[in-house]
Amino acid sequence: MQKVKISTSLGDIVVRLYDETPQHRDNFIKLVKEGFYDGTLFHRVIKDFMIQGGDPDSKGASKSKHLGAGDVGYTIPAEFVPTLFHKRGALAAARQGDNVNPERRSSGCQFYIVWGQTYNDGQMGQLAKQMKMQALQEVFNGLVAERKSEIMQMRRERDHAGLMSLQDELNAMAEATVKEKGLGIMPEEQKQVYKTLGGTPFLDGQYTVFGEVESGLEVVAKIQEVSTDSNDRPTKDIAMKVELV
Repeated sequence: MQKVKISTSLGDIVVRLYDETPQHRDNFIKLVKEGFYDGTLFHRVIKDFMIQGGDPDSKGASKSKHLGAGDVGYTIPAEFVPTLFHKRGALAAARQGDNVNPERRSSGCQFYIVWGQTYNDGQMGQLAKQMKMQALQEVFNGLVAERKSEIMQMRRERDHAGLMSLQDELNAMAEATVKEKGLGIMPEEQKQVYKTLGGTPFLDGQYTVFGEVESGLEVVAKIQEVSTDSNDRPTKDIAMKVELV
């Protein structure tokens, strides 16, 4: 079990890296050993949401420099593990959006630590509906991709009845798949964490969670409270030094 200490002017944060996400773990350890993160900033901070860092372009960056696009020239395959979720204090990998990154591959260096909020029963119920709809949509999109040539042929032939029939068929298949595999359902234990500790449940299954804060959560609390500019960059730089524990 590898732990990493992130030292800042507001205090130290110790995170534990998960063995269940070995590619993210090993890459993070490699960068820490190289001193990659030393001098980088928490360049994007959003109150009641998260604190993000790891952009190499943030080292010594002027106040006018736009940050967030820096990388190491590679990405990491998503490692989604249902039991590892976006609770408060979770360490997760940033990434580019689905429109250019449908596989949801992670940035090779940028990361964020979750703060989020706590949820009541009503909010969790609404979230559950959204999760099911999202699961249905993702399965449906996958089925559409598998039948793309058939769909294109129908469109060329202007077979509207055939397209409607196929849509009904794929919707039914998506419903059956989601039900059979239990997709879009949050375990009760996970719900309780979001209702008590808090976090950002709507990011689950979207970004890879690969660690969690073991000590220094109060430091995360301080950082997410700092004043920021219109680009969510802290008005006073928060640099970090990162080392293996």
